[in-house]
Amino acid sequence: MNRRTWLLGATALLAACGKRKAAQTQGLPAGAVVLALGDSITHGSGATPEAAYPAQLAALTGWNVVNGGVTGDTAAQAQARLPALLAEHRPALVIVSLGGNDFLRRLPDADTESHLRGIVATSREAGAQVLLVAVPRPTLAAAVGAGLSDHPLYEKLAAELALPLHAGGWARVLGDEKLKSDAIHANAAGYRVFAEGLVAALRQSGLLP
Repeated sequence: MNRRTWLLGATALLAACGKRKAAQTQGLPAGAVVLALGDSITHGSGATPEAAYPAQLAALTGWNVVNGGVTGDTAAQAQARLPALLAEHRPALVIVSLGGNDFLRRLPDADTESHLRGIVATSREAGAQVLLVAVPRPTLAAAVGAGLSDHPLYEKLAAELALPLHAGGWARVLGDEKLKSDAIHANAAGYRVFAEGLVAALRQSGLLP
């Protein structure tokens, strides 16, 4: 192999390594079982059960959406209860919206990332597709009303694990006083806005035909 050929090959390899892996998804029909795994904003705190985003998602898609949100859960706690949920419901898709309580408790980002990776791996081993939902991180700018932004670990995980990502959904809702029931939870209108944005992301990813 001459030097020019070697350089061309090395350049092509570096370019390939720098590209984000494309998420490979399969569309789900009406009636498919979907697990919404999360904490209080998945549970629907601040609104009635019928207004929680999993219930609104079910109405918008025709899927059978299981509300797997537990108030106060960290990513580690959700990871611990995930195997039982997968065995009980056998979902075709797991929507993962976790990390908010980790950030509020100032748990190490590396630990949160590790638990999210474990959740993705366990879900895939059970035969489920996974969609990751980005969660905003508390910042000084957000505290003074400058708006919320997603924690960067979600974009990183989505890129590395080839996951479809719903970015900006919670940041939009929880950054708008009209869509909140308190400082960290949505109201019924906020959950509706989130569900509609999630539907758009699901369609873009190909998970929702």
